[in-house]
Amino acid sequence: MKKILFVSVSLLFSFMALSFGQVGEKSLKRKVAIGRFSNETQYAKSVFYDKDNDPMGKQASDILSTRLAASEKFLLIERQDYDKIVSELNTSGGISDNIGADYLIIGSITEYGRKTVGTQKVFSSSKEQVVEAGVSIRLVDVSTGMIVYSGEAKGDASAEDKRVMGLGSTADFDATLSDKAISAAISKLVENIINKCMDSTWKAYLLSFDEGVYFVSGGASQGITAGNEFTILERGKKVKNPQTGMMVELPGKNVGKIRIDQLLGSTIADELSMATLIEGVLDNENLDKYYITEIK
Repeated sequence: MKKILFVSVSLLFSFMALSFGQVGEKSLKRKVAIGRFSNETQYAKSVFYDKDNDPMGKQASDILSTRLAASEKFLLIERQDYDKIVSELNTSGGISDNIGADYLIIGSITEYGRKTVGTQKVFSSSKEQVVEAGVSIRLVDVSTGMIVYSGEAKGDASAEDKRVMGLGSTADFDATLSDKAISAAISKLVENIINKCMDSTWKAYLLSFDEGVYFVSGGASQGITAGNEFTILERGKKVKNPQTGMMVELPGKNVGKIRIDQLLGSTIADELSMATLIEGVLDNENLDKYYITEIK
């Protein structure tokens, strides 16, 4: 009996250790830029409305940033200068070197409305404030310029005041309901954004070669650690898709393997990794034709 109990307890602790290991397992973070979140409704638009200083758009962008940051799966890059981003995509051929991100999020508030619903009885009355908001989000793969996810969602929030025999609380319109309605709509889309990004291949780039050492983009903030090994792929040929008119990069070819030896830098902007080539042969004069990814 004791022997059976000992085995059971051992299996329990093994299962717990495995479970905690899976929970604590860190994945490589994707770099995401929130490029634009605009207000496409007529709400809060007056004669002096400035699209570059849109309170509702900024509010939605902040909520989305908070939701994505809470997942601990992304490095967020604020890029509100949308026109400049589009220009960079056009001039760089879809490569993320200038934008500094793997994915670009473009969002808009497509619907917004508020109403007050009241009921009157003999001895009581109630007033319910309701706000409804609709949000649309597109996720763009910066390396290709293709929209990899597009979604819409609606959210609502309400608050109710009640009075009995003339006693009770009354209140003006609750401004926080706008935040809650937009937040509810965005929350419905965040899980899809996370899943789409994490299902896609993580990439980093070879920046330079000097005296046997390769310098790789990214570092500790992305989850890279010394001793990590990555596959090196040579970029596939770019061809034009006749149906969409867009250039598409064919799958890359496995040409080697690299090991991370040391991490440099202290911020997202200046982080680098030093690495050693442990398999394959590279054209060190043309490192821009390669990228690295996780070993599968």
